[in-house]
Amino acid sequence: MDQEEIWNEAAARRYDTPGTGMFAPDVLGPTVDRLAELAGDGRALEFAVGTGRVAVPLAERGVPVTGIELSRPMVAQLRTKADESTLPVVVGDMATTRAPGVYALVYLVYNTISNLLTQDEQVACFHNAARHLHPGGRFVIELSVPDLRALPPGQRATVWHNDPGYIGLDTYDVVRQHLVSHHFRFEDGSEEARLFRSPHRYIWPAELDLMARLAGFELESRHADWSGTEFTAASGSHVSVYRLPAGP
Repeated sequence: MDQEEIWNEAAARRYDTPGTGMFAPDVLGPTVDRLAELAGDGRALEFAVGTGRVAVPLAERGVPVTGIELSRPMVAQLRTKADESTLPVVVGDMATTRAPGVYALVYLVYNTISNLLTQDEQVACFHNAARHLHPGGRFVIELSVPDLRALPPGQRATVWHNDPGYIGLDTYDVVRQHLVSHHFRFEDGSEEARLFRSPHRYIWPAELDLMARLAGFELESRHADWSGTEFTAASGSHVSVYRLPAGP
């Protein structure tokens, strides 16, 4: 599955869920608060900016934000919320595309780095972040922790969400550290489901830290969420802040 094929016009139209899910105030608010704090008076760059879920409210907080995004339909959806002068976007992939300028903060939210399906691409993403940052700049990643403990021996799939009208399950290829997320949505009164699938390469926190070191970063902090909850062995996700050395 090619990423440009996955994030097509239909996916872009359905992506935004104002006020609910990842657009809910209790999800989005702490994300924007923390990123605004980390950006300070500097500029921010979002890799895979999508429809602007985070970038638009962050820009409204007074942080100058630029985005990189592979999907033109997602950018078109973003343009219904913010014009080019308010939120510039460079079309391209987050592992290699260069945005103009230097930034205080580069960030990746909601597991997006796992959309890069090889370790080499994920390492390149760290290097791309580093070359956009000034000395002392930060790279922030929000990422799930692989929950392989929930995978029964001999099984390749787990159901991770089940609500009326929606089922979410993941299928695993543990040799390649790949999973495919399957999202089944059932319309009222229909016996058929609409399926959306997205492939990922999951990354353990220790592996992520090594990728960061290869690009010259140091781990500054890791929490279980954007509100600063302690990260433990039971945490299902983490927000990791990496920082470049401030220089001599």
